[in-house]
Parts: sequence; C-alpha cells; structure tokens
Amino acid sequence: MFVLELTYTAPLDRIDAVLPEHVEWLKAHYAAGTFLASGRKVPRDGGLILAAGVDRAAVEEITRTDPFTVAGLATYAVTEFVATTTAPALDAYREQLPAS
Repeated sequence: MFVLELTYTAPLDRIDAVLPEHVEWLKAHYAAGTFLASGRKVPRDGGLILAAGVDRAAVEEITRTDPFTVAGLATYAVTEFVATTTAPALDAYREQLPAS
C-alpha cells in the first residue's frame, strides 16, 4: 500500500485553475480501483492519497500523470508500507509481512 503526499509548489489560484482536471484524474483512479481515499491537507498546502493494488513503479508513473504535476504545480512524496492491520472495511487490502 502507498501514501502519496502531494505538496503544492504554486499559489492556490493556480491550483484552483487546474483542480477540475485533478478531480477527473482522481475519479479515473478510483474507478480503476487504485485509490482508496484522498483529501486536502490542513492547512491547504497539498493533499494525501491512499493507493493499493499496484507496485511502486506504477504508483510513481500515476503521480507523474496528475494534472498538477504535469502543469508543474505540485510534487509528490511516495511512501510504501505493509498494511498488516486494517479496519474491517479495508480487510481486502490487509497484507502479510514479507518472509525474512
């Protein structure tokens, strides 16, 4: 599983101008089953996305296609983690630690 942390590198008026495209991009990845949750950070200097079902290379490619990234308005930090404990609603995404 991955946490995608989006950080704005441009003023909010430029972010808001591209926001409709970003929302459509989000919807496409929800429809594909890749995104599980997303939202704005508080204070509003970026956002977070919880993603699953793909490998790191695929996640990094997804972040490069975000309209905010394409327009040079934001950057991403990608953190991978093993979701060994989940809420019941996320049981399908529970993972096992790799064998050592």
